[in-house]
Amino acid sequence: MDDVDGAQAQIARNMLDSGDWVTARLNGIPYLEKPPLPDWMVAVSYMLFGVHDWAVHLVKALAAIVLCWLTLRFGQWAFGRTAGMYAGLCLATCVGLFLFTRVLISDAMLTLAITAGMWSLMRLLDEDEPRPRIWALLLWASMGMGLLAKGLIAVVIPVGASLAYLLVTRQLLLPRTWNRLRPVPGILLLLAIAGPWHVLATLRNPPYLDFTFHSEAGSYHGFFWFYFMNEHVLRFLNLRYPRDYNTVPRLYFWLLHLLWLFPWSVYLPATFGLSYRSADRASRTRLLALCWTGFVLLFFSFSTTQEYYSMPCYPALALLLGSALTSGSPALRWGTRLAGSIAALGCVLIVAILWMVRGLPTPGDISHALRISTDIYANYTLSLGHIGDLTLRSFAYLRVPLTVAGVALLIGAFGAWRFRGYKALLSLALMMAVFFHAARLALITFDPYMGSRPLAEALLAAPPGQLIVDDPYYPFSSVFFYANRTALLLNGRVNNLEYGSYAPGAPQVFINDANLVRLWPTATRYYLLAEQQTVARLEKLVGKQALHVVRASGGKFLFVNSEKTP
Repeated sequence: MDDVDGAQAQIARNMLDSGDWVTARLNGIPYLEKPPLPDWMVAVSYMLFGVHDWAVHLVKALAAIVLCWLTLRFGQWAFGRTAGMYAGLCLATCVGLFLFTRVLISDAMLTLAITAGMWSLMRLLDEDEPRPRIWALLLWASMGMGLLAKGLIAVVIPVGASLAYLLVTRQLLLPRTWNRLRPVPGILLLLAIAGPWHVLATLRNPPYLDFTFHSEAGSYHGFFWFYFMNEHVLRFLNLRYPRDYNTVPRLYFWLLHLLWLFPWSVYLPATFGLSYRSADRASRTRLLALCWTGFVLLFFSFSTTQEYYSMPCYPALALLLGSALTSGSPALRWGTRLAGSIAALGCVLIVAILWMVRGLPTPGDISHALRISTDIYANYTLSLGHIGDLTLRSFAYLRVPLTVAGVALLIGAFGAWRFRGYKALLSLALMMAVFFHAARLALITFDPYMGSRPLAEALLAAPPGQLIVDDPYYPFSSVFFYANRTALLLNGRVNNLEYGSYAPGAPQVFINDANLVRLWPTATRYYLLAEQQTVARLEKLVGKQALHVVRASGGKFLFVNSEKTP
């Protein structure tokens, strides 16, 4: 898809093509925001399987699968075979993990590293553990890998959650605790894993140690300042520039977990009656899960609250839910009834929508029936931002996904009301598995709108020419991936490419309206990518008769300045 998905995929290809695995680049511009482990893994996937979109998504799919397996094993160690299976099942079939792994963001890898670290902590502290030294090193190694996957948050969360747990259990000041944690060899291991890239990135992108505590347009302070000061400290304080991200109100940030963990969130009341203060392994793990969840939610409540930032607490909540689902609590029966009722209401709603759109035609792609927002950064930076684009007519394009979703909800409603115990739970899990396939089918329908592959194919088939992209790189990032081109960016010196554009030696790829007016009428062949809402402005600049359509798809256009093109 366009936006971060295509951008991160192309970063990995640029690393592979250039041989520079230290400094990420987009369109030749240094991209200094993120650590490199996800890009390295995608680049290795390219080496093994070739440059394909599925090779990109394979990396995050495997990360999500391993995360679910690790949660299952953690739960089995703490609570027993059945509760562990339920914990893994809750995580694998909840809305949040599916939703936030549709694009190439590193949060599943971060969550995997944190989960490995939290299990390692419990194992090294366990009196019956025969190899606490190995688990201590695994704890520090997981934080090192997390640093390379997401940044300092990979250390902040496990350290904060661990200190809270050790403080509550009165183990924080015990010599035995620190002997088992092995901080000196552990920190050395962490630095050996994460240190080399941070040092190389700093040396290759000077100035080296700038601690300027403000962020403004037009300045360049090197990698160290941007990565550590701007991207970590100032972002936490919501003072980062450029501010190209959106947040949700803190109350919504908390309450949305009822949606992200659905359908299993209906069983959260059953976790209230569990034991958290006993000395047994299960109680200690439940207490850790509480500290783990509480630290994540509180930490981000004082920072920018993007929806997927709380993904690291999903395994902790899944462990609590897995434990609760084997507790025999009366709340389980009411939770099952509630899940069944919600599924039944959803099924009725889908049937009503299908009835209302039964005779509506579906010309072209779905973009023709959408209400497209012009305020991209107020809407589309949120996970469900495109829901506001839907109209009744657009559901006519989604008849097959809606039908599959209706069948899924019918399975869940029937199973929840007809069965009890594990059969009801498996019915809900099956409901979600089928529902996710419905969502996948819907994404295919949205593909021309969410991505730009048809435009890339048209560009590849057309005669050679210089590509120009209207506005930032991100709205057409999938074109850069599928066509493997660089481009001039029209008024695109904004957002994530702005800072790197001031780096010494950065290519001069940014043009303004005056440059376009000068270049477009020349004999050189130029192609221009633009979204529907900007076409009127472009027509005023260069003339409507000078914009020749090569291909239109999903409310986006590929223009050429010469009619002599197939």
